[in-house]
Amino acid sequence: MADEKKVVLFALSTCPACKKTKALLKELGVDAVVVDLDTVDRESRDKLLEEVRKFNPRETFPTLVINGGEKVVVGFSESEIRQSF
Repeated sequence: MADEKKVVLFALSTCPACKKTKALLKELGVDAVVVDLDTVDRESRDKLLEEVRKFNPRETFPTLVINGGEKVVVGFSESEIRQSF
């Protein structure tokens, strides 16, 4: 079940692909921690970008991290996200 997985979505509040990913996760009933990097202060953003880099060195969004990196989906890929849950 989706609620058994730890899910973190690194996103930007204005990014169309991020909005699609958020909507799909909601549709699937996935309880994800959503972090919009453009809405946090600079110091927090720098720390969060370090975290994003671990999973996605290109620092593109959205970056969906499942179970601490067991699975990472970069960009909006509906089929890949659906298969992950």
